[in-house]
Amino acid sequence: MSTAPKPRQTWQEFLDSAGGMSRRQRVVVLLTFLAMVTEGLDISIASFVYPEIVRDWGTSLGAITATVTSGVLAMAIGSVLAGPFADRYGRRSTVVVGMVLFGTTTAAMGLTTSIEPLMILRVAACVGLGGTVPVLLAVVADAVPSGRRAQMVSLAFCGVAVGTIVGGFLASAIIPVWGWPALLVSCGLAPLFLVPPIVLLVPDSPGVLIARGRPIAEVRSALATLVPGRDLSTVSFAAPAGTGSLRRVSGVATVLSRRFALTTVLLWLAFFIGLGVAFLILNYLPLMVRQQNFSAAQTGVIIGTFGWGAFIGQALVSFALKRFDRFLVVASLWALGLAGIFVVAAFTFGFAGLLLVVFGLGLSLASVSAALNAIGALAYPPAARATGMGWANGAGRLGTLASGLLGGLMLTAGWTIDMIFLAMGAPVAVGIAAAFLLRADDRRRLRRDTAPPAVRRPARTAE
Repeated sequence: MSTAPKPRQTWQEFLDSAGGMSRRQRVVVLLTFLAMVTEGLDISIASFVYPEIVRDWGTSLGAITATVTSGVLAMAIGSVLAGPFADRYGRRSTVVVGMVLFGTTTAAMGLTTSIEPLMILRVAACVGLGGTVPVLLAVVADAVPSGRRAQMVSLAFCGVAVGTIVGGFLASAIIPVWGWPALLVSCGLAPLFLVPPIVLLVPDSPGVLIARGRPIAEVRSALATLVPGRDLSTVSFAAPAGTGSLRRVSGVATVLSRRFALTTVLLWLAFFIGLGVAFLILNYLPLMVRQQNFSAAQTGVIIGTFGWGAFIGQALVSFALKRFDRFLVVASLWALGLAGIFVVAAFTFGFAGLLLVVFGLGLSLASVSAALNAIGALAYPPAARATGMGWANGAGRLGTLASGLLGGLMLTAGWTIDMIFLAMGAPVAVGIAAAFLLRADDRRRLRRDTAPPAVRRPARTAE
């Protein structure tokens, strides 16, 4: 009988060898999906609440603009701060703090009677929300097999589109009967109900625990929670060869290191363009539709069609990422969106034709963010993943702010909506180029990491 020792595996190789996803891994994805729904609710209800505040309180449009702008900046700040915190102190605790902050302050907004305290609470809520989203997606990336990582991150992100759709229905049901404060309270309580199951059912990342130097028993428990009932005797809980330096540097240093610098900059650019373009379309599509003399009911259907296109597109992206190159998926979505932008700007459509084109814009341009988050999840090692994704999402938030400001400047300068749509073609073209550059950089890093030791360059401690 052979007495040869069993070959050792890293924790990720152990997850990958399971032959599928366990029930607990699916629960982690589901809880993240539901948490993403709360972000979609926030996006949706804001567009319903602010007009009500102007009507009920007589608040100036300038104060509303300041509140919206402050909220977007707060989301970016939350994303930038939460990523390094999660990599250093743990993903689950960061998520819980963010969700509690977002939920309680959103609910408290419904109890305010003037714009000043509402603005303060909104800023706090956006810090919590901005920090929660990228860290939750990093949790999913840490918990699933590497072959399913892009698909599961994208699938969880679909919750945002679902939340925007649900938010519209909630607003139409709650505001006429109980008013907009009740809508804020109900949407603020929603994420709080998710906190207990997240605490009980979502373990910390084994990779982050190893990078933090936590006891082996703690790492073993986290891994056994994700894949219960399997023999862990073959798993090595040491840091993988070649990544030891990651234990001595922060996630920030890793993300900004020479090895990842180009990826980081290109991801920031891609997120900035992706979220900025989608936000600009969502803002100015109603104006374009009204210019074509459609009724209010038809306008509502057209705008809703964009949301449904986003949801279906994000769901399709999650399955496409399992079969196709993730960078080519992003480039293809942007190429399809670029064609749609020129079609909308160059031609006039009837109701049915415009529905089809708007659906295509949602299917393509509003789905890019799901694929970009999947790219971010695979770009960095586990010990720096939350930082990388948090900073990229922060760049995306700044993209939404910049697109709103630029759109306003273009309208002030006398640009027509058709001209604004045409102008969006330039950043989308840049996004396509960024996707191909990201692909080339990923291939370069892969070749370097898999090169024979004789030709591989020594790793730099700063990296």
